[in-house]
Amino acid sequence: MLFQIYGSQSGWQLFGWVLVFACLIITNEIARRSKAGGLFFFVILPVALTIYFTAIYVGAAHGQAWALHNQTYVHMNSWFHYAKLYAATFGCIGFMILKYHWGKLGKAYWFKCFPFVIVAINIFIAVGSDFESAIRGMNALQTTGSQWWLSSEGVWLYGGWWNVLNGIAGIINVFCMTGWWGIYSSKNEDDMLWPDMIWLFILAYDVWNFEYTYSNLPTHSWYCGVALLLAPTFAAAIWNKGGWIQNRANTLAIWCMFAQVIPEFQDSGRFAVLPVLYKNGVMNPAVHPGAADPTMMGVIAILSLVINVVVFAIIWKRATSKGINPYTHEVFVGTKDYEEAMARAQK
Repeated sequence: MLFQIYGSQSGWQLFGWVLVFACLIITNEIARRSKAGGLFFFVILPVALTIYFTAIYVGAAHGQAWALHNQTYVHMNSWFHYAKLYAATFGCIGFMILKYHWGKLGKAYWFKCFPFVIVAINIFIAVGSDFESAIRGMNALQTTGSQWWLSSEGVWLYGGWWNVLNGIAGIINVFCMTGWWGIYSSKNEDDMLWPDMIWLFILAYDVWNFEYTYSNLPTHSWYCGVALLLAPTFAAAIWNKGGWIQNRANTLAIWCMFAQVIPEFQDSGRFAVLPVLYKNGVMNPAVHPGAADPTMMGVIAILSLVINVVVFAIIWKRATSKGINPYTHEVFVGTKDYEEAMARAQK
């Protein structure tokens, strides 16, 4: 399927993927295994970058060439990238508060619902972006006869019904998160665990999020769609049972910071990858694309919606059979994933 989505890749592009995947795995391990690592990646580094971003936009507002031509300003200026970066970072900080039991928040029972809230916010940010692309694509079709529209970052996007389907799938995905208060710290305090977030949710989320990246960040999706989604899933499947959501937040925040500062890695040169959506094999902001191949966007959008509906139905079937509310109670007690995660939890 990846060949149908991206076509054949060069050795450099495959190396770039492996490099990103490995770096995300390693940095996640550093961040999760020590307080110093977590504080560096999710407090010190974001503060430094915020000062950097502010300086760029102040410089650009004053017409300074260094700022106007800065790659962050040119290629990463949409509301979505900043919203995602800071939402993911706040999530990482909140997860650290919970796993280390810091302060009153870390010990408060009500704060256990924070992971659900911050993940839901992240999903709704993407859902809003999906609907925006659908609307812009329809507007472009009426005015230009083509569904291509140019983003503020100079990327041609192809908006359509697939964005709507995937946006609906994202909304359903929010309600596939169960056991909102079933949050634990691991025995060694390396991880914040959400045992009820088993493989069913991870599958539904990964397919939905991949479709989001492919439709809305197509020139980046080889990395932020494939590598970034597989890194936390791989870690949770092999050695960090129950810690998927922490893995996901950590790797997402770290990737967003890297991509925001060094967008050239994925935008140009030997590591850049264009999906088959760009049928002519070219993405030039100065030239309106003539041809598109949105087939796989439609296929994956349908798959995303179907999987999320099925997972949602499974959740409610289990909840009904147990006579419980799936959001205030844990639904997947007794499953292999749940029990393996609970074996790591502080009781």
